[in-house]
Amino acid sequence: QVQVAESGGGLVQAGASLRLSCTASGDIFGTVTGWFRQAPGKDREFVSTINWQGTSTRYADSVKGRFTISRRKGTVDLQMNDLRSEDTAVYYCAVRNSYFTSSSAEQYNYWGQGTQVTVSS
Repeated sequence: QVQVAESGGGLVQAGASLRLSCTASGDIFGTVTGWFRQAPGKDREFVSTINWQGTSTRYADSVKGRFTISRRKGTVDLQMNDLRSEDTAVYYCAVRNSYFTSSSAEQYNYWGQGTQVTVSS
């Protein structure tokens, strides 16, 4: 069984930075970790993903150049810079039982409870 937990959310002003962390435990060797977000009234959307080795990453167009995903052992961080009001959402971390990254939420097997990020303008 894999357990996933996010941390680092909060309330910030536009232009500020936040760092989210995702800690996974259990049989996670060789897995992919992704970040997704869901704003009120909207569908869950892909944000970023990274493979086990940290050599392959993907970003949604809306966050490219502002967000950076990285892995340090069993923890995956999402550094979010130049935050905008449209980044306000609940951010979820998910783990996929595969070596290959994916931007599709349906391909992830384990999910955290989410952490709220609120950006005030």
